[in-house]
Amino acid sequence: MTKFLATTFACLLGLTLLSAWQTPSNNDWKDKISTSLLDRLEQEEQVDFLIRLRQQADLSAAKNFKNKEAKGRYVYQQLQQLAKSSQQNLIQLLDAQEAPHRSFFVVNAIHAKGNFALIRLLAQQEEVASIENNPQVSFDRPIEEEVVADLRGGTAIEWGISMIKADSVWEMGYRGQNVVVAGQDTGYDWTHPSLQSKYRGMSDDGPVDHNYNWHDAIREINPLHGDSSTDPSLNPCGLDVKIPCDDNNHGTHTMGTIVGEDGENQIGVAPEAKWIACRNMERGYGTPATYIECYEFFLAPTDLEGENANPDMAPHVINNSWGCPELEGCNSSNWATMEAVINNLKAAGVVVVVSAGNSGRGGCETVNTPSAIYENSFSIGATASNDTIASFSSRGPVTVDGSNRMKPNVSAPGVRVRSAVRGDGYRSFSGTSMAGPHVAGAVALIISANPALAGRVDMIEDILEQTAVPKTTDEVCGTTPGTEVPNNTYGFGRIDVLEAVKLALNTQVVDTEEPLVEGNLQVFPNPTEGQLYLEMAQLKGQTQFELYAADGRLVLQSRWVLQGKDRQTVDMSALPKGIYFYRLHSDQHSLSGRVVRQ
Repeated sequence: MTKFLATTFACLLGLTLLSAWQTPSNNDWKDKISTSLLDRLEQEEQVDFLIRLRQQADLSAAKNFKNKEAKGRYVYQQLQQLAKSSQQNLIQLLDAQEAPHRSFFVVNAIHAKGNFALIRLLAQQEEVASIENNPQVSFDRPIEEEVVADLRGGTAIEWGISMIKADSVWEMGYRGQNVVVAGQDTGYDWTHPSLQSKYRGMSDDGPVDHNYNWHDAIREINPLHGDSSTDPSLNPCGLDVKIPCDDNNHGTHTMGTIVGEDGENQIGVAPEAKWIACRNMERGYGTPATYIECYEFFLAPTDLEGENANPDMAPHVINNSWGCPELEGCNSSNWATMEAVINNLKAAGVVVVVSAGNSGRGGCETVNTPSAIYENSFSIGATASNDTIASFSSRGPVTVDGSNRMKPNVSAPGVRVRSAVRGDGYRSFSGTSMAGPHVAGAVALIISANPALAGRVDMIEDILEQTAVPKTTDEVCGTTPGTEVPNNTYGFGRIDVLEAVKLALNTQVVDTEEPLVEGNLQVFPNPTEGQLYLEMAQLKGQTQFELYAADGRLVLQSRWVLQGKDRQTVDMSALPKGIYFYRLHSDQHSLSGRVVRQ
């Protein structure tokens, strides 16, 4: 329940109520409060913050469900149940203090406002893992903007679409049909002629319905604009609006690259996909809480009142472009919260596409802000029309968290990309914010070609990586030479959606008949000897093992009679290096997964 109020609150902590919640006296609570939040409290009496609870959901069993809808329902139910059972004490405390707050379930956390005394009391609660700053965050603004004449009447396909061969996929009959894409950004001009007919809320034979298709997480004017008033007239869209609106152009431009087409302007990669959206920024500024709120809406969209959540209405892919550097309050103390959100979306079968950032002129190790740094974010670099990396495109490896993780995953067109802007217009922007939408559109084309891939996030990402045009450079970032593929400049290369769709069409997706009990199977690949070890805890009777190449060919097959607690070895040493998919099934159980022959 949302309890943010527009009024100014008096003292939020009554001394007579301290004894009801305070735990035995110790100083551990101090370590739970982020330094950046304490710094804010030195300047502000009332601050907003995120409370992350110790208990977070284990969603590992979601991988065993047959389809995206089943995954989404399972993840939603698990997250909802955990939040309801574990947040009760903290919500009672906040209610008693009349502290404004909003409960999240997409990550087990609460967004609240209060003073130091309240924060200290919350930190003393055993179930609290950390209390984190909720800083004001700026999106990655386009590197350059070029006003381009309105080309109405022309039929030219934008260069980025041709570069990734999306137009060739259209000729095969795949244009994003039956796929839902989502964007969280500065908002969206839903009546733009390139976007309106693609909006999921539109109906051919009924009124427009914004329920489950639009959410606005902006309820106050961002203080970084210098506006002390909460007068909605200060914002072009207003606050908590019930109809899609864009107060900046950035969101409209990104969605145009994903789905845009009006019969004359061919700007979108997947012109027959449907889109839904959430506004997470107020004229380009948001907070981690507004991003989390939008992610939560996408995991289980709601009606316009924020009620009656339905995970079956979740999108297949989310386009996301924002960064939160340490200068703006994001650091190791609060990275885990946003990472958990992205992990949970992936568990629900949703591809999370994230722009890598526009700090590449700073050299290597510039993929350094959430959400691009995370393992389960599909991070995108930007290329120019000459098919080389854009100078501004952020490079890996990710060193800010000590992982040395290779990023970006892939690259896509992101220089002088022409797309839609507010007021029925068109302009060219540059940035990794323009590259990410090309990949989100590519995901839509892949699922349109092979609907069985819906919800199979790893498989979709593998297909995009495996079919990317390999790109190399003399640039050396981290320990990986730029002459190798993948590398920390291009990732696996610039995407080729035609080859990706061809591979998708030849990829066999094996459904599970019944999820295995957690712990029944462990897989231990040995990259040096090419041996795949499978340890099965409880399976008995005749069990068949099948190994498929990425193109769907059956390459190995074995049949075992198991007695329980068996260990089997599969010899992969004669197979080429690459990605493979296995299926293990008996009369009662079946499980599929992925293994890499290195």
